[in-house]
Amino acid sequence: MAIPIPRTDRWTSKHLDEMPENGLRYEVLHGQLVVTPAPSPRHQVMVHTLGRALVEALPDEYELGVGIGVLIGEDEPIPDLIVTSSAIDPDDSGVPAEQVVLAVEVVVEATAVTDRMIKPVVYAEAGVPYFWRCEIHPFKQSLPGELPPVLFTYVLGPEGSYELTHRISVGETATVCTPFEFTLDPAILIPM
Repeated sequence: MAIPIPRTDRWTSKHLDEMPENGLRYEVLHGQLVVTPAPSPRHQVMVHTLGRALVEALPDEYELGVGIGVLIGEDEPIPDLIVTSSAIDPDDSGVPAEQVVLAVEVVVEATAVTDRMIKPVVYAEAGVPYFWRCEIHPFKQSLPGELPPVLFTYVLGPEGSYELTHRISVGETATVCTPFEFTLDPAILIPM
């Protein structure tokens, strides 16, 4: 479970430099420090597999980042994957939101509320044009007979919130054309 840590003043991305390197993930969302357990091997294998598939489809002008913080004002969420419009500087503490064209969250039980409800709002408010959410476990909104993983793709709409463009289930092959052409059957994400 993701746990916000209270503070009398706002947490900022600068406070993350003070956090111990102990395997936990520290993020700042809306001025709150959110601490989550280290991702499970299943989660990491799926993130790696999706990342590898994305790299194969990326045009030259884009770059993939894994587990890198996105700098949004004083906040710093850490998506599982990002696609940027320019090179990622390995010496920076994070990537400016203006550089991020796609943020991807692979949802697990510990981060479900944050990944489904909070982070999409944070990314949308920052103007990240595309958001993808991958459900890797059964979830309440599963369709009858639908097996995970299920990939949801969204585009930032004119009202400033994300609009669903695709819901891709195991056994379906779909081509997403934005921000670049990418064809996927979520079955490739299932660890063997």
